[in-house]
Amino acid sequence: MRHWTAITLAVCCAAEMLLGPAAVAQQSEGPRRIISKIDPRYPDLARPMRLEGAVKLSVVVGPNGSVKSIEGVGGNPLLLKAAQDAINRWRWAPAPQETTERIELRFHP
Repeated sequence: MRHWTAITLAVCCAAEMLLGPAAVAQQSEGPRRIISKIDPRYPDLARPMRLEGAVKLSVVVGPNGSVKSIEGVGGNPLLLKAAQDAINRWRWAPAPQETTERIELRFHP
């Protein structure tokens, strides 16, 4: 029984590693569906440096689906600011209470 559990866990982790990075934005936590999403604008200041990579954020979404707060969890501060500006305009489906959504955005020059 332990053997099958370990194999199942390994397969799930491998699938997440393979499929996760392909998405531009992915929801890691929370049951909320995104209704409207604005793509972040690649910062002009980052262009000469050819910055790229992932930015991770924790977003508190109110019951009405609007963003209440955003906290940067990881990523370049310049890219993080662009991600926060975009996510502030996102809208989620209404829910009975506020939720915390984990978002990862990838930036490429």
